[in-house]
Amino acid sequence: MLAKGMLRRSDPHQDLPFTGQIPPWPQNSGLKKQHSVEYWMMASLLYEDGEGRDMEAIRVSDPEEADAFFVPFFSSLSFNTHGHNMTDPETEVDRQLQIELLEFLRISKFWEQSGGRDHVIPMHHPNAFRFLREKVNASILVVADFGRCPKNISSLSKDVVAPYVHVGDSFIDDDSSDPFESRTTLLFFRGRTVRKAEGIVRSKLAKILRGQEGVHFEESVATGESIKASSLGMRSSKFCLNPAGDTPSSCRLFDAIVSHCIPVIVSDRIELPYEDEIDYRTFSLFFSVEEALRPGYMLKELRQIKREKWVEMWRRLKEISHHFEFQFPPKRDDAVNMIWKQVRHKLPAAKLAVHRSRRLKIPDWWEKR
Repeated sequence: MLAKGMLRRSDPHQDLPFTGQIPPWPQNSGLKKQHSVEYWMMASLLYEDGEGRDMEAIRVSDPEEADAFFVPFFSSLSFNTHGHNMTDPETEVDRQLQIELLEFLRISKFWEQSGGRDHVIPMHHPNAFRFLREKVNASILVVADFGRCPKNISSLSKDVVAPYVHVGDSFIDDDSSDPFESRTTLLFFRGRTVRKAEGIVRSKLAKILRGQEGVHFEESVATGESIKASSLGMRSSKFCLNPAGDTPSSCRLFDAIVSHCIPVIVSDRIELPYEDEIDYRTFSLFFSVEEALRPGYMLKELRQIKREKWVEMWRRLKEISHHFEFQFPPKRDDAVNMIWKQVRHKLPAAKLAVHRSRRLKIPDWWEKR
């Protein structure tokens, strides 16, 4: 299930059952890294520090003691590895892996007892598990957003929104005596402008913002050098533009957070990680698509923000950025522990659903009222 062969494809035997240390995430994985949440969640469960201190979730050997069951299927990596362009014949491998996973789950008494409601399944890539999602729609899904998830499959009431794994480097030594003046660019964007769905706003923003004073708006594709250039650009900018991608969210937001560049979020349907614990308004600015496309409006608003207010938001970014760091060994309140905390918050509702389903004679009576 761990599918180590997808991490080290040069060794076909790596997908044998897991017996030792989890292999490190490949350094040259490129944009695959942004949806590697499943890997870090798995790694955190395999980490043994002797006492489990500072951990929101620990692995137990007796399933009868488990509050939840993590399903160790790397659905995002499977999509990225097998037929990423969605028309490749190898896409059938991705489908077959999903079929085999369901067969495995269906013979589990713990899946049968709960109908999968207490099982945690990462589906962070928008196309992850795309063939058979409806077969696991009762489970706690770990997603990036709900852009490609119908309401009958995924919702905020039962599922967890997890951050992308940032691809830019974290700004570790951001200790300028005058960060407001040292960041000479007002608004920064570097990335692809041709996107689908909500992401169409990017090309419209390009026409409005490109060439404006204090704005760096550049078309770019994600390469190693481009990612480095984007990190440097974010570190030298006061605000970073974060329009929707192909779905309401994008990795750019989390690159901005670890670069301590105030995010300017333009997305009408975005959901954000850990929002029951973090108030994004203390370090981010939000514009509707209609507001952002109003010529001159957004830049006027940004220019009116006082130095003191900006510095306050910058300091808050520095305080919360560790919540968006994926690392091994895991640390207190880092990204993976924050995700597990969100899973814990979903468990009472899952348990309620399990208990009700066992005693109800007419399961769907509530919807028929």
